Amino acid sequence: MDSVKPSAVTPKKSKFARNVAKVIQLRAATGIAPVDGVQKVVSQEEVKHDKHHRKSAASRPQPFDINNNDEHKKSLALEALVAKMFASVSCVKAAYAQLQYSQSPYDADGIQAADQFVVSELKNLSELKQCYIKKQFDPSPETALVLADVQEQKSLSKTYEVMGKKLESQLRLKESEIMYLREKMEESNRQNRLLEKRLNKSGHLSMPDNLRLPGLSPSHFITVLLHTVKSIRSFVKLMIDEMKSTGWDLDAAAKCIVSDVAYRRADDKCFAFESFVSREMFDGFHLTNFSPQKESPPEKKNQQQLFFKRFVELKSTKATEYIAHKPKSKFANFCRAKYLQLIHPQMETSFFGNLSKRSLVNSGEFPDTNFFTTFAEMARRVWLLHCLAYSFDPEASIFQVRRGCRFSEVYMECVAEDALLSSENAPDVDPSVAFTVVPGFRIGKTVIQCRVYLSPLQAKVNRG
Repeated sequence: MDSVKPSAVTPKKSKFARNVAKVIQLRAATGIAPVDGVQKVVSQEEVKHDKHHRKSAASRPQPFDINNNDEHKKSLALEALVAKMFASVSCVKAAYAQLQYSQSPYDADGIQAADQFVVSELKNLSELKQCYIKKQFDPSPETALVLADVQEQKSLSKTYEVMGKKLESQLRLKESEIMYLREKMEESNRQNRLLEKRLNKSGHLSMPDNLRLPGLSPSHFITVLLHTVKSIRSFVKLMIDEMKSTGWDLDAAAKCIVSDVAYRRADDKCFAFESFVSREMFDGFHLTNFSPQKESPPEKKNQQQLFFKRFVELKSTKATEYIAHKPKSKFANFCRAKYLQLIHPQMETSFFGNLSKRSLVNSGEFPDTNFFTTFAEMARRVWLLHCLAYSFDPEASIFQVRRGCRFSEVYMECVAEDALLSSENAPDVDPSVAFTVVPGFRIGKTVIQCRVYLSPLQAKVNRG
């Protein structure tokens, strides 16, 4: 089909307004025409003249040759033909949209009806082509223009209606996919919780059963450290869940632990709680006895054997079973002291409604709750790490990084990797430590990096 230049057709809004005005003028010839809400009466002479004119026009044949009319009539007739053509094309588009919509889900009746409508409109376009070739046009171009515009608007409305239905169908499909994926995610989370629960209950370290003191290496210490960090995170997650369920303000709590920190994400505040738990649990790690009780440390020559024996004794045993069997043991005393140190009375009251668990621990017993079981498992891992640290000669030492120190890959590992990426993209900014999350260790010449959180705001403050 030959393209039509934009200049050949007047803008749609002005064309529609002009055509409506012409129809109103034609209707005014009947004798009564509304003008600003007032009916105007036309003279009898004008009515008679109009009736005579319409009678003579009716006697003409339907198609007519525009060569016998003036240029204005010719232009108006061509405009009416083009309007009909565009209206018919809009009908084809609407029918094709309906045809596509009826294919999914499959609707045989809808497909057949849309197909018949497309064929009908294509025949109509062919007839319009023949009219143009034979120069036969509508005798009432003004009315044809208005009707064509109305038909085109109806077709566009039908097209948008079909598109709306299609989008609604796609929306329902996406919603069903979201529900399915959400169910899969919940199922995966349940499976993960079960695996974590089984792992925590197992209490076994992935170390050889026939491990001997002469065969100790830093890799064994790193393995125990990884398990320790994992148990700390499990307890922190449980503690945060309890805070949320009891209505704690986590932002205010994190600010009380470490103030003036610009967190990159809201979820990064969990590192502040992990830092608090690690700080309390590793407090006194540098002491040989690692116990609040004042007691003389073991002799230096027997120190390695003693601590390695403690490690082997507890590494394959559950914490709750061990303290139930040996409530007066050094580990039981350590577990009791760390619980009272870590869990504040106000926190316990908020979580459990009273201080009965604290009273039970003070009396030398231990509560049989999931919260305490998770805590005891964390305490066991920290205790095992301390025992293994003093099984080396020389013993492993602990260190942490002060706030504001420049980041060093030799001694530090960033818990938020995007902080390092941001510093690489901004070379003029030196990343600095906001706080230590997990301390680092030295075993001879081996350095095990401490885990830190970097804050861009803190870096700017220290440079100033």
